[in-house]
Amino acid sequence: MSDGELAARVAGSVGSIDKDAWNALAGDNPFMRHEFLTALEDSGSVGAGTGWQSAPLIISSDNGQPLAALPAYLKGHSQGEFVFDHAWADAYERAGGEYYPKLQITAPFTPATGPRLLLSDESLAAPLLAAAEQLCLQNGFSGAHATFIEPDQIRFFEAAGWLPRKDIQFHWMNRGYGHFDDFLATLTSRKRKDLRKERAAAQAGLEIVRLKGGDIRPEHWDAFWIFYQDTGARKWGRPYLTRDAFDLFGERMGEQLMLVLALEDGNPIAGALNFIGGEALYGRYWGCTKDVRFLHFELCYYQAIDAAIELGLSRVEAGAQGGHKLARGYEPVETTSAHWIADPGFREAIADFLERERKGVAADRNYLDRRTPFKRG
Repeated sequence: MSDGELAARVAGSVGSIDKDAWNALAGDNPFMRHEFLTALEDSGSVGAGTGWQSAPLIISSDNGQPLAALPAYLKGHSQGEFVFDHAWADAYERAGGEYYPKLQITAPFTPATGPRLLLSDESLAAPLLAAAEQLCLQNGFSGAHATFIEPDQIRFFEAAGWLPRKDIQFHWMNRGYGHFDDFLATLTSRKRKDLRKERAAAQAGLEIVRLKGGDIRPEHWDAFWIFYQDTGARKWGRPYLTRDAFDLFGERMGEQLMLVLALEDGNPIAGALNFIGGEALYGRYWGCTKDVRFLHFELCYYQAIDAAIELGLSRVEAGAQGGHKLARGYEPVETTSAHWIADPGFREAIADFLERERKGVAADRNYLDRRTPFKRG
């Protein structure tokens, strides 16, 4: 595609693009950074045999300088996305079509909100999305899907005619708290007592440590790899990330990582890995080798709150799903994906389904808003 002096192309990988040029477009969201996306590529977490083929779209000036980018992947399945379209794929293929490959615009394996259009100028949003549509049409892909779009960018997708889809996550919001007790003071008396009891039970006989940057050593990654494998095997059959991915995260993103470990007699028995952004703390992976009551809540939710307050971050995004987060002070927040469907008839059917689904999500959000643990009035 060309537009005056602009040209759009598909690159073979994020790693083939200059790091500083990419990061100048990506901003401070850790999952859009060159370091994170190339760690996935270089570790084999995406690439041959994974069903994730890097295909970033780049708009460049006539001298080759990247002006806009789309973090895109050719997908051979619907795993690792956290916005579920398996029923769409089944219906499409029963009607005689081939749903895969499709174009996925996202941070792989990461249900965290962030920019999906990496722009030096807002005027480039429309041609970038048009390039994605053209790529699908030229290659016979069923469609393109952008997931967990930051709220400020949803308007670009809607203006291009992409279909919005809504869902709910649970985020903790920092309302200027100085410490954890300030947050507790906003809860009802019963919930405040419950959280204190949970923290005390989880910490009994254990040492909880938070590690960042160079304090995370290879032995810590070895322990966390065991935790991650256990969780992955129970949830989705096999881990998405390779062992090498964690070493590369540590090498390339050390100060943007926070590893929380629970130690028993000096030995790690559980851990949670968080990524630190400019405004948010993102809880990503958790696992354990010993079942301790409430320890999951302590490492993944309460330690994240402590850290966000200390770092002055505005919120904690603790991942997809998990209604149990509501009772622990995490509030329901609407998330949005956007979908472009190539076949007109299938697009009409999806549009009708999404309209009905959005009404159900809105009703769920209203229900959950009334059941937060905060004081009323």
